[in-house]
Amino acid sequence: MRGGEYTDEVLHLTTKLLEVNPEYYTVWNHRRRLLRSFFPEGSRSVVDDGRTPDDALGFDAVRRYILDDLAFLLPLLRKFPKCYWIWNYRLWLLDEAILRLPLIAAHEIWQKELSLVGKMLSLDSRNFHGWGHRRKVVSTLEEISTGANPSSDSMTEAEFNYTTKMIQSNLSNFSAWHRRSKLIPRLLQERNASHAERKSFLDKEFELIQRALWADPDSKDQSLWFYHQYLISNFEPSASKDSILPDLSVEDKLSYIHTQITDLQDMLEGAETCKWIYQRLLDLALMSRALNSDWPIPSSDVESWITNLAELDPLRKGRWNDLRSQMDC
Repeated sequence: MRGGEYTDEVLHLTTKLLEVNPEYYTVWNHRRRLLRSFFPEGSRSVVDDGRTPDDALGFDAVRRYILDDLAFLLPLLRKFPKCYWIWNYRLWLLDEAILRLPLIAAHEIWQKELSLVGKMLSLDSRNFHGWGHRRKVVSTLEEISTGANPSSDSMTEAEFNYTTKMIQSNLSNFSAWHRRSKLIPRLLQERNASHAERKSFLDKEFELIQRALWADPDSKDQSLWFYHQYLISNFEPSASKDSILPDLSVEDKLSYIHTQITDLQDMLEGAETCKWIYQRLLDLALMSRALNSDWPIPSSDVESWITNLAELDPLRKGRWNDLRSQMDC
C-alpha cells in the first residue's frame, strides 16, 4: 500500500485479506483507491460513447469491474451480514456506477440491487443493515429513474405493499413496522387521500395491529407496541402535520381513545404480566385528560395500572410513582 502500486495483483491481495477479515476498513479504503486508479477521470460523460482513453478503461471494462466487485461482496454478506464496512463499500460501488456509467446502465445495476436486497431480506428479514440498504436503493432509483425511464412512478405504493408482505411473514419484524410508519405520510399525500379515506386507512391499520397483538396478548414483542404507539400518536392534542388524520376533531379523538382503552382492557384478561398493555393504557389516559378536562376514566383503574406497571417494571418505579402524583391517584 505504501508503495502506491495500483495493479490487479494488489487488488487480488486485498480480496484475500478481506475474505479473512472484512472489518479491516483500511483495506476497503485502499481497494477504493485501486479501482479509482483503473477508472477514467471525470463523470460518466467521459465513457458514454464507449471510447477507451489512454491509460484508462472504457465503459464496458468499468462496468465489469463494478459488477465483479458487487459479486465479490455477496459471499461476504452471507457470512458477515452485520458488517458495516461491507455495506458501506457496496453503496460506494453503486454510487460509482451512477458517476461513471451511462444513466441507463447505472439504473439497470441499481434495479438489480433492489431485487438482490429483497432476496437478502427473505433470508434474514430483520437485518437492519439490509433494510437501510433497501431504503437507499429505493430513494436512488426514484432519483435516477427520471432520466433513465421517464414513465417510472413513485415507489412508495410498492414499498408499502412490501412492508405488508414482510409483516405477514414475521409479525416481530421491527424494521418492517418502522419502514411502514415512515412511508404512510408520503403514501397518503401521493394518493391525495380525503379525510374519509384517511380515516378508513387508520381504521385498517388499527385492525392490522390489533390482530397482531391478539395473536399473542402476553407478548413482550416491542415492535408491535411501538407501531401501536405510532398509531395512537394521531390522538395527541397537537398532532403532527404528517399524522394520518391531521384534522381529526377532539370528539373523534376521544372516541378513538376510549375504543382503544376498551380493547386493551379486554386484552388484559390472561395477559396480566404484559407491561406494555398497562403502559399504553396510561398513554391513552393522559391523552384523554389533555383533550378533555372531564376525567372519564375511573381513578381506581389508573391507580391499578400504575401499581401493576411498577411491579412489572421495577427499574422505572420512580417514573411510575411520579406519574401517579401527576395524575392525582
